[in-house]
Amino acid sequence: MDETEFWEIVDSTREAADGDPEDHAELLVERLLQSDPDSVLDFARHFEARYNRAYRWDLWGAASVLLGGASDDAFDYFRCWLIGQGRAVYEGAVHDPDALADLLDEFDEELDGDGEELGYAADEAYEQLTGLDTPDLGIPPAPAEPEGTPLDFEDEAVLAERYPKLWDRFMAD
Repeated sequence: MDETEFWEIVDSTREAADGDPEDHAELLVERLLQSDPDSVLDFARHFEARYNRAYRWDLWGAASVLLGGASDDAFDYFRCWLIGQGRAVYEGAVHDPDALADLLDEFDEELDGDGEELGYAADEAYEQLTGLDTPDLGIPPAPAEPEGTPLDFEDEAVLAERYPKLWDRFMAD
């Protein structure tokens, strides 16, 4: 499976789920079950590589603005959700997290931003296909710490300055 096919699967299942992350995960599992186990592992490698690439302080800060704070777990689930938004949103956010203000049509912090189940979709499909746990994917592990310079997520002035578009759109009252 190449990168284009990976994103096509993400996009088609997201569109069919009408943007609901839990429905998206279920549809993604169903779609992956139509593949062979090696293709599911390829999908898992693509997903995991993007998940690891998004482990960045600046993206964590953007998640904190969007979610009104983001714990370690919340940021993990946010990164899964971000991948689920498709290539344009994902790449745009990794390149410039503040661009999420322009890339997202709507954002409901009760529904959006948490794609935890998306992170398990390939594992679930692989287990259903083979009866086995997903093996080691053979990709570099995630960094121990996020890439970039840490931010003080508790300092609203820092967040407003670093993410002016996100702040204006989602936090300014």
